[in-house]
Amino acid sequence: MMRKGLSSNGISLVPLLFLVLLFKQSIAASPWPEPEIPASLKWSERMALSIMKNNPEPWMIEFSEKPVWSYPQGLVLHAFEEINKQSPKQQYQDYIKAYADLMIDEQGNIKTYDATSFNIDMLNSGKILFNLYEKTKDEKYRTAIETLRNQLKWQPRTTEGGFWHKLRYPWQMWLDGAYMGSPFLAQYGKTFGDQKAFDDVATQLILLEKHTKDKQTGLLYHGWDESRLQPWANPQTGTSPNFWGRAMGWYAMAIVDVLDYFPQDHPKRKEIIAILQRLAPALQKYQDAKTGLWYQVVDQGTRQGNYLEASASSMFVYALAKGVNKGYLDKSFRKVAEKGHKGITDNLVTVKADGEVNLNHVCAVAGLGAGRNGTFEYYVNEKIMTDDPKGTGSFILASLELNK
Repeated sequence: MMRKGLSSNGISLVPLLFLVLLFKQSIAASPWPEPEIPASLKWSERMALSIMKNNPEPWMIEFSEKPVWSYPQGLVLHAFEEINKQSPKQQYQDYIKAYADLMIDEQGNIKTYDATSFNIDMLNSGKILFNLYEKTKDEKYRTAIETLRNQLKWQPRTTEGGFWHKLRYPWQMWLDGAYMGSPFLAQYGKTFGDQKAFDDVATQLILLEKHTKDKQTGLLYHGWDESRLQPWANPQTGTSPNFWGRAMGWYAMAIVDVLDYFPQDHPKRKEIIAILQRLAPALQKYQDAKTGLWYQVVDQGTRQGNYLEASASSMFVYALAKGVNKGYLDKSFRKVAEKGHKGITDNLVTVKADGEVNLNHVCAVAGLGAGRNGTFEYYVNEKIMTDDPKGTGSFILASLELNK
């Protein structure tokens, strides 16, 4: 399995590796000592320290040539926030702050962020700003939070009020967007007393289940096009053709995370919990009996080319374990989560001699539109990575929930 950003076509990787290492070293000497990664630590910390070892600056978490404000960094750094609650270490807090301070100037402007694209993915990294603002009272963080909140006030919507995934994806709701926008919006609502935010969050989650759920399997299609104009859209239902694992993973994580902030007396709270209670048995049904993992295309495990995928498996483990821990799900789903986590560590995790932990079989990216047609062949032929942040961040969160 190739590491992230590396060629898989047989070309020698040595020169590229050398250039990448030189590039990273020239941009940033790590402000903290290279971490030791003893096997005595829990999986969550072993993975976190491995991420820091391989990415001395947090913007490097997503393989790119320059710093960008993007959702994978937000996922991983949110996972660092959660680790810091269980095992407080200054280096974790410093790592989170380093990304925020690199990407947000003293006036609160977010570098590389373009509000006019109405890209809902850009909300996810905003979650790390709430704790930073609470701890430092630095107004630049509050300004950046308000900038992101303002995007959602003007986000293009379906006729029922569902957020478009991006401006260039008209009339489309994707399951991915539930995680990108809803937990941020719910946290904003609780932090700053914005009651309308909770109504909007509930609307997004309820509409996604309404329009993407397959009655026969209980699974959720990746996306929905209200206009039925997209080539991938079912002419009758508007849904995309397949059940992509990570899309459902994003959605499941969104549900359990927004409930952390949702008022106990909100009229839609029980309805959101009920969505999770309907989704959990469907996920259990399609869990691979032998490994405890889930497939890239969830319901087609026996089809040639399909594979057991790390990010979806980690996300499902996280959502199920947290659902049990919070009392939303029956305790029997704890065993489902434990089986999934063991499947990840037994089959998808490798450990180097120095203790570095790597996560394999992570789908790099998948979407709809721009030539991406949502077919089975499309999903199984997208690039597969090692240590892609959509997998490592989710694995940390899953491990933390099972630590509890």
